[in-house]
Amino acid sequence: MSLLADLGSGILRRLPPETAHALTLRALTAGLGVPASQPGTDYDGLAVRLPVSGLDLPNPVGLAAGFDKNAEVFDAMLRFGFGFVECGTVTPNPQAGNPRPRLFRLPDDSAVINRMGFNNAGLADFTTRLSRHQPGAGVVGANVGANKDSRDRIADYCEGLMAVWGQADYITLNISSPNTPGLRGLQDRAALEDLLGRCGEAARAMASRSGARPVFLKVAPDIDETAISEIAEVALAAPWLHGLIVSNTTLSRPDSLASRHASETGGLSGAPLMEISTEILAGFAQAVDGRLDLIGAGGIASGDDVRAKLAAGAQAVQLYSALVFRGPRLVRQILSDLSSSPRSGG
Repeated sequence: MSLLADLGSGILRRLPPETAHALTLRALTAGLGVPASQPGTDYDGLAVRLPVSGLDLPNPVGLAAGFDKNAEVFDAMLRFGFGFVECGTVTPNPQAGNPRPRLFRLPDDSAVINRMGFNNAGLADFTTRLSRHQPGAGVVGANVGANKDSRDRIADYCEGLMAVWGQADYITLNISSPNTPGLRGLQDRAALEDLLGRCGEAARAMASRSGARPVFLKVAPDIDETAISEIAEVALAAPWLHGLIVSNTTLSRPDSLASRHASETGGLSGAPLMEISTEILAGFAQAVDGRLDLIGAGGIASGDDVRAKLAAGAQAVQLYSALVFRGPRLVRQILSDLSSSPRSGG
């Protein structure tokens, strides 16, 4: 069994989470355990076109941002069966992120808590790597964010949007990480209008030079019905914005958590996020009424979880935390399950 195939158990599970992740990336970069072909295209009936953006996916199961922060292993992850891979979050300038330890496994809860803080090597490094992506060799997105110490965070988003425009198949504006102080304030109506107004100018300029690109906004699950309505209204008023990714990690802590790291600060992901994020997804589906594409994220670990997201209104989904416990073979298991029974929703 290769190091990568053992991602969800054994050797890597005995290491600190961030060390295990770094070794996994190193193994992937070296090609260890990476399938020779891209199995995500081998399942009948799973191809999907997102109706607003027109993004064509060989299957609806994507890899969420956070795994491949610096666009190092997107080709390798596509070969495990993902219908699309989202790299990042990347910020204009390199930053170290928050102090370690900042990543915690919650095995009793099939969950993860992270307070990484947008640690990444910066846009220059990211775009150099992303430029190796060949058109038609799988769908690769870029997730952009703002530096912690930025004097103008909206300018950071505009810079990121423009830098990756010609290289990524789609772009995500991540305003929902709980680990950069004040970042989620960009979801407030006035701040969001300012963000989408300025980014819209950048997007229209880039589209006139290099052609259109689908752009998504990634939102948090820790919002109420009023926030859902306001975010949807502002997003719908930006015709260059094609969809929402629902959702990022949560600051909430369900009473059911049993693992010893349950009280760590940061964003909670994995199984406990499934119900929370799916309820928020359904709220956005009602609010946008088919006028924006929806990608469901949070807690997915099975074909049934994917079907639940689709039934709630998503056209595609993303996962990440489940790989920590189940390994990359989970992707093929989910695709096999989906291909053997009808999908619903979306």
